[in-house]
Amino acid sequence: MYFKQKSNVIFRNYESFGYITDNRNFGYKQANNDGNDIGDKIVSQSGAVFLSVLGDKPQTLDSLAKKISMQFTNVDIETIKNDAREFYCLLELDGFIVSGETLQECNGKDSKFSYKVVEPKNEKKDCYPTKGFEKSTQEFFDEYFKNEPQLTNLHIEITSMCNERCVHCYIPHDNKVNHIEPDLFYNILEQCKRMNLLHLTLSGGEPMMHNNFSDFLRKCNEYNFSVNVLSNLTLLNNEIIDEMKRNRLLSVQVSLYSMDSNIHDAITQIKGSFEKTKNAILKLKKNDIPLQISCPIMKQNINCYNDVVDWGKTHNIHVGSDYVIIARYNHTTQNLSNRLSINDVKEVINQRIVNDPKYLELVEKETEKKKNTNPDDIVCSVCHSSICIADNGNVYPCAGWQDYVVGNVNETSLKDIWNNSIKIQYLRSLRKRDFPKCIQCPENEFCTMCMVRNANEHPLGDPLAVNKYFCNIAKLNKKIVLEWKCNLVNS
Repeated sequence: MYFKQKSNVIFRNYESFGYITDNRNFGYKQANNDGNDIGDKIVSQSGAVFLSVLGDKPQTLDSLAKKISMQFTNVDIETIKNDAREFYCLLELDGFIVSGETLQECNGKDSKFSYKVVEPKNEKKDCYPTKGFEKSTQEFFDEYFKNEPQLTNLHIEITSMCNERCVHCYIPHDNKVNHIEPDLFYNILEQCKRMNLLHLTLSGGEPMMHNNFSDFLRKCNEYNFSVNVLSNLTLLNNEIIDEMKRNRLLSVQVSLYSMDSNIHDAITQIKGSFEKTKNAILKLKKNDIPLQISCPIMKQNINCYNDVVDWGKTHNIHVGSDYVIIARYNHTTQNLSNRLSINDVKEVINQRIVNDPKYLELVEKETEKKKNTNPDDIVCSVCHSSICIADNGNVYPCAGWQDYVVGNVNETSLKDIWNNSIKIQYLRSLRKRDFPKCIQCPENEFCTMCMVRNANEHPLGDPLAVNKYFCNIAKLNKKIVLEWKCNLVNS
């Protein structure tokens, strides 16, 4: 019998435990029969040993057992073989590994993502090497690495240059001038590997404007990082497609603003951009490269964004639509002239209620979770599991918050910045109690605290200055949900 780790799977060994995940956790999603994501699992120390010898090339059970026995010298080989077989078979049910009677059969089961095939749902099973890890992955990481936040997600802007001039962009157009140096990028990847990083987001500007973009993707694949590319796809070519196809841990996110080319091109301010982006989306689909479409809702497309959603459905591509637009990171707010008014947001929400009968139920479930919010809870994942790096090496908390520089990787190692930056320590020290108006607000269950929204829109960049626009959206959501619940009672 042959076993191998699936090629869309990431394993990280933390010595006392192991962590395994796949692109269902970062890119496209698959759900189990309960509707829950099944993209990751914590395994025990012995499970980590079993996984560390596996790799993505088929190996016989005898070969694997011999490698495992080097770590368990006091256990006979037959016991190891039986335990390994059981462990691998159970992980196969979870979709992390594959097996086969022959090398060819084993490789053949490692099917890649395809728009033509609906993957079967898997039931989540338990197995001995995962005993004792019944908590959610994030809960386990938070407790295990208490007071030592782990960097698992890194966003790198490999260039600030962009061939579009989107009217709502949070990056000032005058600042779109630089590329990251290749040596710096490769050095960052090396540091990330040592820090057990899992996921990278590559963006710009427009990342495909960087001459080394394909080489960057190739190196990310060598390091076994999950990669999400944010791009307008107008510069997509065959070389890039070929490199994307080679990386089973890659997904793409692209913005499409309208199926009316005039509206889309008016938003990007580049004539012909709609046709290039739409055709590139279809090329990626044809080549079975996982992607999702982002359709920010603004004044220009409020009456037609649903056409993008419907077009995505016909092509089996998920479309995310959101009315959240933040100010530019230099605190200029001209781009917010494109943002929806509160009455516009109300119209969008009412449309969603009509299109999705379960929308209000989902909103209510989210509010129920927030009822248990503790004043001592952290504000968000910023600087707890994620961080961003600009093309010039500046490190900042999250996408859009570029003026709050916490360090520079040209001068200091990423690990040193992550562990010792005074500005990062300050952000980590913040708790929800530091937003007293929010804690006491009757609409706080309908809102999500976001420091970059506050900082970018405040003239002095104050992350604690609560953004009234989103407060009004929270009031609107609460009013709509209460009216809905009242109608249910009356009916």
